[in-house]
Amino acid sequence: MAGDIVVLGSVNRDVVAEVATLPGPGETVSAERVRTNVGGKGANQAVAARLLGGRVRLVARVGDDRESEALRAGLGAGGLDVSAVRVVPGHRSGSAYITVAGAENTIVVDPGANHAWPDGLGPDLALVRSAGVLVLQQEVPAAVNDLASTACGGRVILNAAPARPVPAALLARCDPLVVNEHELADLSGPGGPTGQPHRAMAALLGRGARSVVTTLGTRGAAWAGADGFGTVPALEVDAVDSTGAGDAFVGALAAELATGAALPEAVRWAAAAASASVRAAGTHAAYPDRRCVRELLDRHR
Repeated sequence: MAGDIVVLGSVNRDVVAEVATLPGPGETVSAERVRTNVGGKGANQAVAARLLGGRVRLVARVGDDRESEALRAGLGAGGLDVSAVRVVPGHRSGSAYITVAGAENTIVVDPGANHAWPDGLGPDLALVRSAGVLVLQQEVPAAVNDLASTACGGRVILNAAPARPVPAALLARCDPLVVNEHELADLSGPGGPTGQPHRAMAALLGRGARSVVTTLGTRGAAWAGADGFGTVPALEVDAVDSTGAGDAFVGALAAELATGAALPEAVRWAAAAASASVRAAGTHAAYPDRRCVRELLDRHR
C-alpha cells in the first residue's frame, strides 16, 4: 500500500459533450450524448492515486452554490477523504466544458472557487506539512502552490498544467516535475529543443528541478533525474476517450513513488495506468485499480 499522499488542486463539475467530430472555428455540431461528472485535475489525480492503493487526502476549494454539495458527495462516495475540500462563500464551483470525439478532446475551464483561496492554506497547513508526497497542479493560484511546496517536508510532485511559468524556488522542489510535450516546450523557452525531450528535460534539471517526467501520448513517457534518462512505452489498447488520462498518469505516479518505488519503475506503472484509463469513456469511472494495471502490464510484458 502507498504512503500518505496529499493532493492539493482543483475540483470541477465536468460537462462532457460527445460528438462525431470536434468542431472547427465557427462550426456548430450536435452532441450525440452529454454527461455530467466530477472532475478537475486535483480531484482526478486524487481518485486515481486512491484507486491504486494510496492513502490520499484532497485539499481543494468549492463554491457555496448547489454544485458544491454534489461535488463533495461524488468524491466522498468513492472513498476519498474530502474533509479538506472546503466551501468558499460568495463563489461558484469550478466547471469544465469538454468536447469528446473518438479518443480526442477539447476543454474549456471556468475556474470559479479553484482560484479563490482567501486564507491561503488556512486550516490545511498542518495537513500539507505532514504529507509524505504532495501533488500539485496549476489550476489553483501560484501563490498557493508556492506556500504548499515550501511547507511540505515530503516529496513534491508538480504537474505543470495548464502551462504557466514555474518559479525557481518551486522548480527546485519538484521531484518530479510532470509535463506533456507542449508544457515541456513552454518551460524550455524560445529556441528550446523540438522533438528531443531528453535535451529539454536536461535543461530543466540544470535549472534546478530534481527530476522531470514527460508524457508523450501514444509514445509513452520519458524521465530524467539523478539516475540519467529513460523512456517507457505506452501499452497498446483500444482507445475510447483520452479525457483525464494525464491525470491518471500523475495519480499512479504519486501512488508508486509513495511506496518507495524508483522513478523509472513508477513511470512504467503510471504509463500503464494511463493506457488502461482510455479504454472507457469518462475519468473516474474509467480509472484502473492495481489489479487492472498489473494484468495489463503482464499481458504486454
